[in-house]
Amino acid sequence: IWLREYLKLNGLLTLSVFAVLAGCLLGFMLRGSHLSTQAKIYFSFPGELLMRVLKMLILPLITSSLMSGLSSMESKACCRVGVLTVTYYLWTTFIAVVVGILLVIIIKPGVGTEMDMTKNEKPEYKTDLVRILKVPRVTVQPNFVYIMPDDSGPTGRAVFLELTPPPEIHYKTRAGSSQQMNVLGIVIFSATMGLLLGKIGERGAPLVHLCQCINECVMKIINTAVWYFPFGIIFLIAGKMLDMQDPSTLGKKLGWYTITVLAGLFVHGLILLPFFYLILTRKNPFTFIRGLLQALVIALATSSSSATLPITMKCLLENCNVDRQIARFVLPVGATINMDGTALYEAVAAIFIAQVNDYELDFSQLVTISITATAASIGAAGIPQAGLVTMVIVLTSVGLPPDDITLIVSIDWVLDRFRTMINVLGDALAVGIIGHLCQKDFPRRPTGKNSHNMQNSVPMTALPLHKQDCCYDVLGATVNERPTIYYNICQV
Repeated sequence: IWLREYLKLNGLLTLSVFAVLAGCLLGFMLRGSHLSTQAKIYFSFPGELLMRVLKMLILPLITSSLMSGLSSMESKACCRVGVLTVTYYLWTTFIAVVVGILLVIIIKPGVGTEMDMTKNEKPEYKTDLVRILKVPRVTVQPNFVYIMPDDSGPTGRAVFLELTPPPEIHYKTRAGSSQQMNVLGIVIFSATMGLLLGKIGERGAPLVHLCQCINECVMKIINTAVWYFPFGIIFLIAGKMLDMQDPSTLGKKLGWYTITVLAGLFVHGLILLPFFYLILTRKNPFTFIRGLLQALVIALATSSSSATLPITMKCLLENCNVDRQIARFVLPVGATINMDGTALYEAVAAIFIAQVNDYELDFSQLVTISITATAASIGAAGIPQAGLVTMVIVLTSVGLPPDDITLIVSIDWVLDRFRTMINVLGDALAVGIIGHLCQKDFPRRPTGKNSHNMQNSVPMTALPLHKQDCCYDVLGATVNERPTIYYNICQV
């Protein structure tokens, strides 16, 4: 009996954990088979199908949840939730950056790491090009001196070169483009539409109910699709294992760097974030985290906080019992701008690259890295290895060579999965904290299978003027408020 109850409550989570372990084992077993590129693509197809299913649900979930959630909020409550959400996300992101900077300064993973070992085993020489004379045209006398490395002398050997003047170069600006979804733009548009629908009132009710129906349909699709996830996770993890370089070589080159990043993620995700939750809510944070284990496993497998968003929403509503309106607003915003793990990772990587290059960073440059990493993580997309793109901003801000990102690319796909878990955990804990701080603004409604049959009679004078997530039955001078869970377009 106890086994049946356990499988009923945690069967899907258990299958997902076994799927991660099976994927790692299968990937290591197939590494010696030397599959072709085409065979690897076919082998990874079930995992790619899992990613496509999750990405398919991002747009309807964000749009419907934000528009239906904000349309039923009062203006003051919406402003309070928005200010608290953004402030909390910025604060935790900055704390994550500080933790990463402290750890990388203490451990010093880049000291002693050789550059030639990480750049395709090719030695590089530094040469100086010293200009002697500036002339507009070709002359008889050489106008440049090129200092060549020479084994016989430490100062090198001078070679005179005659160079023609450089041609005139005209720069033109081109509009940038991206193949990824503009999640931040979708969040801003959906939030604005939700606020305006709440102010319109009855005229916007049809669209609000339509969004509620879409949201319920998406959740039902998620409840059905989650049973495919263990199968897809096996091939998703195994496919990445096949593309991985030799683990022993990576351990020698980037072992301390990996330990530093994982230690920072552990401190921030399992110590600081639960501590903030405990202080602000006076509740056990690990009880709350236990309900999020399914979402954390999916984050580990997919390495995408946006793709994990549907599962995180499901875990918060069903396992953690958070307020639906709070979750609809805080979670999509957090999946877009809250990247604690990415910010910590970028700060550690920037200082690691500086240590490898024997570049001393003063206090002002450390402050610049902390601010830049915080701002860059907000603009990072919730897709796999998006931190490498924003890493260029952090490196450029303190004068480090952006090309040295190649030093950490080989291990980035592994660390990306763990920092995605911290991003998802931070988003979910924020929903619990904001829900506790704003519970007076959003009184709890009865939930459960029979909640839609309960009725509370309220007089006409107590009828709220703002649109709510419920139905009203007018019987004479009395209005019966009937909370609903399953929305129907006929309610309009």
